[in-house]
Parts: sequence; C-alpha cells; structure tokens
Amino acid sequence: MNSKNDFSKGSIMSNILRLSVPMTLAQLVNVLYNIVDRIYIGRMGSEPSLQLTGLGVCLPVITIVTAFANLIGMGGAPLFSIKRGGGDEKESQMILGNCFTMLWIFGILLTVIIFAVKEPLLLLLGASSSTLPYADEYLTIYLIGNTAVMLSLGLNSFINAQGFGGIGMITVIIGAGINILLDPIFIHKFGIKGAALATVISQTVAALWTLKFLTGKKAVVRLTFKSMKCSAKRVRKILFLGLSGFTMAVTNSAVQIACNASLQKYGSDVYVGVMTIINSVREVVTMPVMGLTNSAQPIIGFNYGAKEYGRVKEAIKYMSIILIGYTIFMWVIISIFPKALIGIFTADVNLINAGVTSMHIYFFGFFLMAMQFCGQTVFTGIGRAKQAIFFSIFRKGIIVIPLTLILPIWFGVHGVFLAEPISNLIGGLACFVTMYITVYRKL
Repeated sequence: MNSKNDFSKGSIMSNILRLSVPMTLAQLVNVLYNIVDRIYIGRMGSEPSLQLTGLGVCLPVITIVTAFANLIGMGGAPLFSIKRGGGDEKESQMILGNCFTMLWIFGILLTVIIFAVKEPLLLLLGASSSTLPYADEYLTIYLIGNTAVMLSLGLNSFINAQGFGGIGMITVIIGAGINILLDPIFIHKFGIKGAALATVISQTVAALWTLKFLTGKKAVVRLTFKSMKCSAKRVRKILFLGLSGFTMAVTNSAVQIACNASLQKYGSDVYVGVMTIINSVREVVTMPVMGLTNSAQPIIGFNYGAKEYGRVKEAIKYMSIILIGYTIFMWVIISIFPKALIGIFTADVNLINAGVTSMHIYFFGFFLMAMQFCGQTVFTGIGRAKQAIFFSIFRKGIIVIPLTLILPIWFGVHGVFLAEPISNLIGGLACFVTMYITVYRKL
C-alpha cells in the first residue's frame, strides 16, 4: 500500500482534495447525464411537457433503485475503509465480495417486483391519464438494465475507498459520456423510451468497466470468487450501516411520492413538472456536496480505524467549512437567477412562471442542508449506524413528508415547496449539533 492509498499519511486537506476533485467531477458528469435526459425530453417531441412530467413520475422508482445500491455500497465501503485502516486486508476483501453478491441479488429481486406492480405503482406516484403512457414506456426499459445500474453505483464506492479517485471518476464518465452521446439520437428516434435505452446501455458499460478494475492487478483489494460467498454476520453489518444511505434515499422517494400527490391535488401536471425541474437543479448544485462528502468519508473511516483521532477531527472541520460556504454561495445564485435555471429545461411559459416562486421557496436557507450531510457523513464514516439511520429518517420521514401533506391546506400548492426549508432548519441543525457534541468534542 503506497502513500496515496494510506490516508493516515500526508495532509488531511490534500487527501480530501485529491479524492474530492475527481469525485466531484464524476458527480458532475453523473448528474449531467440525468439532466441531459430531462433537457432533451423537455424540448423534443410533440408533447414535451407531458413527457417531462412522465419522467418526473418515474423518479421515485429510480431513487428506490439508488437506495438499494446505497444500502450495499454505502454500508460496505465505510466498513471496508475501517478494516483497511486497521490492516485487515482479508476482511476488507470479503466485504467487497459480499457486497457484489448482494448487489446482484437485490437488482434481480427489484426488477421482478417492480415489473409486477408497475402500472398501479406509477398511478400511486402521481401519474395522470395523460402522463401514464410516457412514464410506463420509460420505466419498462429502465428496469431491464436495473441490475447493471446497481452494480455500477454500488461498486464504484470501493474504487474510491482504495484511494483511486481518478479511476472512480473514469467509471462515471464512461457511463455518462455514452449516455450523453446516445440521448439525442435515441430520444429523436424513440421518444422517452430512447432516454431509458441510452441509460441502460451506458450503465451496463460502466458496470463492466468497474468489474474489470476491481478484479484486475491495479486494485489494492481485489474482487475474487472466494470473497463472494456471503457470511450472515458480515451481511448484517453491511446492511445495518448501509441503512443510513438507504433510508435517506427511500425517504427521498417517499417525499417525491408525497410531493406528486399534493401537487396533483392542489396544483396540476404543471407543478409536477416544476418539481421535476427543481429536483434537477438541486441535483446539480448538490453535486459538489456529494463529491466532497464521498471523498471525506473513506478518509474519516480509515483514520478512525487507525486510531488517528486528531486527523478525523481535522477532516470533519475542513469538510464542514467548505460545504457550508459553498451552499451559502449557491443559495445566492439560485435566488438571483431562478428564471434562467428553469429556462434550461423548458420553454413552456406556464412552467417558467410557476417555477420561479416555487424555486425561491424551496431553496430558502439552502446552507442548512449542508449541516445534515456533514453529520451523516461522520456518523456513517466511523460506523455509528444508529445515529446515521435516525437522522436519515428524522429529516425526511418525520418532518418533510407530514409537512408536504399538511402545509398545502393553509398555503396551497406553495406549501409543498415550503416543507423543504423547514426540514433543513430543524433536521440539519439537529444532525450537525448532535455530531459535534457526541463525536467531534469526544475524539
């Protein structure tokens, strides 16, 4: 293990930046290929607004797929880093192999289950008679490549956890680059089905690339057939720690379901389209947040496993300062240029007019969201699953979903968007302050 793979050596800040720069670029490209889908769909075809809304209805299902990839990848990677930091390379290899097997199993099960309940599920998610055909077309194709999507998302965490941020970035760029190239061709020829087909092909290639690296000679810890045999005890540990990322993604999906239901009840298809655009903007602006937290987490876990607690505190401090400063800056940008940001996705005047006020409300106090991510990253990075799981559920499940259903009674459709800043205030502060008192001050 050379110095670039040993996070207990060198400057903490340089270690974070060395991983975060390629990982942030990877997140950017990853977000771009999702956004490109929505831009093309929102501007091509005979009914672009309905197609965009149809895609928006599918987003909770895609979030659920991401949730299960996080359950395994974000559960296994921190344990992998802690064991690697403690010098137990054999156990870290077994964790990697067990995660690979679980990704396959969950991918196949999800595909079968979602196919079985596809149409009623889409109606539950907010599809109307106008948008159901488009949502159904997209989801049918997407589910065919579901397992490849999960492998690509879940296993890339183990490349980054070994210090190969550049390789992890290439993995994402391969998938995103192919998707961006195929999108205009396939969407022009097949409509919304083409967008799903481009995603499936690109993620399959990315998954194959990931497997090639993890089984090759360059990997510090390799994926082997022997390591794929699951142990019940190890699987429980992986799943328990992964519940943090899983519940965060599942509650995001539940929030999207609640939002679509309330938006249809108090608004119309137009506001479901507005929420699709807002989610797209949020994905772009939170991309550097994800890049930084994903790079800080293996460093925190490695140094925690090596008992280098001063370096753990240093990593937490740098991560928190950068994230809070960045999100304050982006809040200002979004507040000044909402119309321009919405105009990237649609030329529909109704969508633009409805979206400006909605965006101002949704992103108010955006920097408080960074505090949630800081706390979650630390709890997951040092293996404190209970706290990580609690705060995942607390902000979205206990605060956002009830507010999304209740606030529109008094504030109409804008109450749906108001739930987000309130949850950031309560949930973000609670998570960060708890992390500071129970972890940072005691290290």
